[in-house]
Amino acid sequence: MRKSSILMLFMLLTIISLAQNNEGRVYGVVNDGDKKNSSQPTVMLLNASDSSVVKMTVADKLGNYQFEEVKAGKYLVSASAVGHETGYSEAFELNESSISAVLKTIELSVQAKSLGGVTITSKKPFIEQKTDRMVVNVEASVTNVGANALEVLEKSPGVSVDNDGNISLKGKQGVVILIDGRPAYLSGADLAALLKNTNSSQLDQIEIMTNPPAKYDAAGNSGVINIKMKKNKQVGYNGTISLNYGQGKYSKFNESVNMNYRRNKVNLFANLSHSYRENFQNLNIQRNFRDKNSKEILSYFDQQARMRPSNKSYYAKVGADIFASDKTTIGFSVSGFNNPEKFNNDNTTLISDNMGQLSQQTLATTRINERWKNISANAYLRQVLDTAGKEITVDLDYIKYNSTRDQQLINRYFDGNGNVLKVPDTLIGNLPQHITIYSAKADYTHPLKNGDLFEAGIKTSYVETNNDAGYFNMMDGIPVTDKGNTTMFRYKENINAAYVNLNKKFSEKWSAQLGLRLENTNAQGMSNGYSYDSNTDTFYPSDTSFKRNYTQLFPTAYFTYAASKKHQFNINYGRRINRPGYSDLNPFILFLDKYTYQQGNPNLKPQFSHNIELRHIFNNFLITTLNYSQTNDIIQEVLEQIEEENKTFVKKSNIAKQRQFGLSVNANFQVKEWWSVNIWVNGFSNKFTGIINDTTVSLNASTLQTNITNQFKFKKGWSAELSGFYHTGGLDDVFLIKPFGLMNIGISKQLFKNRASLRFNVRDVLYSQKIKGNVKYSNLDVAFQNSRDSRVFNVGFTYRFAKGKAGGNRKKAGGASEEQSRVNAGGN
Repeated sequence: MRKSSILMLFMLLTIISLAQNNEGRVYGVVNDGDKKNSSQPTVMLLNASDSSVVKMTVADKLGNYQFEEVKAGKYLVSASAVGHETGYSEAFELNESSISAVLKTIELSVQAKSLGGVTITSKKPFIEQKTDRMVVNVEASVTNVGANALEVLEKSPGVSVDNDGNISLKGKQGVVILIDGRPAYLSGADLAALLKNTNSSQLDQIEIMTNPPAKYDAAGNSGVINIKMKKNKQVGYNGTISLNYGQGKYSKFNESVNMNYRRNKVNLFANLSHSYRENFQNLNIQRNFRDKNSKEILSYFDQQARMRPSNKSYYAKVGADIFASDKTTIGFSVSGFNNPEKFNNDNTTLISDNMGQLSQQTLATTRINERWKNISANAYLRQVLDTAGKEITVDLDYIKYNSTRDQQLINRYFDGNGNVLKVPDTLIGNLPQHITIYSAKADYTHPLKNGDLFEAGIKTSYVETNNDAGYFNMMDGIPVTDKGNTTMFRYKENINAAYVNLNKKFSEKWSAQLGLRLENTNAQGMSNGYSYDSNTDTFYPSDTSFKRNYTQLFPTAYFTYAASKKHQFNINYGRRINRPGYSDLNPFILFLDKYTYQQGNPNLKPQFSHNIELRHIFNNFLITTLNYSQTNDIIQEVLEQIEEENKTFVKKSNIAKQRQFGLSVNANFQVKEWWSVNIWVNGFSNKFTGIINDTTVSLNASTLQTNITNQFKFKKGWSAELSGFYHTGGLDDVFLIKPFGLMNIGISKQLFKNRASLRFNVRDVLYSQKIKGNVKYSNLDVAFQNSRDSRVFNVGFTYRFAKGKAGGNRKKAGGASEEQSRVNAGGN
């Protein structure tokens, strides 16, 4: 109650500070490159801070335009016309002393003009650094052709993807993934599977925010990654068709169609895609089972897993935007996917005694058929309240996931000489999962004088998951319930949130953004299964349940000092939360083989972190960032083992607190007119301190990450790219990972008067993306080596068609983001 009162007081004080603004006018003219007036170009008034659209108009036949009733603030103007590059004015400011502005003429150049033998086309840079985020323009990289969304993320600066598809940012896990501003509601292997089934041809941009402002959900220990899907913006009809084929050891291909039709007050859009990917993964694990007290070796364990996953994906999205008036826009979208997957694993386990003498061999065969289905619906309203720019937006979301997972595990046992040791056993698993999500949010924006901005909003979400794990042992061809592994899990969660955010400019050099978010969480879980009584050697029904209710405040603060045109300093702070993924709370067991499995943990608590960054920007070219974070009750994957049974299992626990400090440098520059380079370097130190398996553990390691992209533009529409990344050894959870890297090359050719492009690339040219590491703490002593089908030759063709002229941006999708990122949607 006390924290809620603080939030309401902050909102009240901020609202009281609102004042009336003076209104001004902006005038200008648009010409084409030959000093002739272009045919009625579309002209937009943009906020200088974030390029958001304030007003939009169409110039007259002489190219004249004007905006009236413009509030005080900093702006720029963009102009666009069919067959021309978009042109921009210089930034300008309206204030009490200068309430109107007459801008210099905007000259529009014809697209694809040749200059000095180098073809200049409309193309965004691969990396853009903005005040509160880094933006990766996916299509700007030739080597993204044929890749999936997870592979595109992996080559983005600061982003790492581990062996199991878990995503970390700047060496910290707990990233929240948004898709078009909405949570994916998935985590772990399920999120990885969703991204693997998303083609790069569907992606527009990736926004990386290490310390998001208060309007975003507070979830995400290391920040937020927002994946923005392609959206067409032209009046009339337009679209793209993409075909891609990749060949590694096995083939991969995908096709997609994006279409848009806009006429008068209605905008219709549709996206369709299909993909098929076949891969391999080789995982070798060596374990030394040691006595917990003496640490002497009890047995040696050598495991070789040869996995063969394959998956298909069918995706569709349709929707409409209706511009009911100049101030009212409503819209809806419906999307869904169907992802059938197969996973085959042939596993060989060699067990030796403490003298190294082979004593037992186990051959395990795993066959899994899995299918994930999803349907998502979003409806929104955008209401502009007045000419000053006040507006309200409302989002309603419904998301449904259904999955089935049928598994067969056969174990065959032999002695050290290859003789049959005992009768094979067969375990059958049936694991359906159902997740339903409802979300509603409303945001209010209120421009203030001198370019200041006040924002406020509320959100509520409700999530319900139903999971069943039915395991059966085959006895003489008859399935008999395995009571030790069969269980059911139900989970319900409601989160209510409110936030306020104020952007304030104190002077020409000083500005700030202050935000406060309150989140109230109410969760309950229930598990039904069986408990084992060792005295009677029997199983009996057992129910367990838990409830968690907590309310937390999450402040954010950004202070910017513009020392000069070339030097800008920024310091920001944010408190964040990372809630357990829904599947991580699920106590089910997922088997790789008899000796290796993964288990959920219903006792997981959320983790909280404090993040601080100090950033210096030099001449919009060199960005240097110092960061520090402290995380309590960190959720990490840990290994535990049962020595007498030679079993090792993975589960997530609140094991420790983490401290990290780091330094990153990003430089974006032109070496030659035809050669641009982006270099990103990040060095950080991670330290974990906590208790695992009743043993105090302290782990510390430093890591250096580098990401370099070279892009080349040549004559007649040719371009090329040479890019890659390298990671030195470091800590990933409790795993000490050895150095690894990746190099990509690609070429591209524009065809049919820039309406089409043909691209060819090779990912992981040197086949160096092989992950190796070890775990050593308490009596754990494990090493592993992992390789997969990462070297792939890709060829892609994209054709763009359009009839119409540039129009306004379509509104972003949805408001359900943090919840969706905690669902696990498919994957092995």
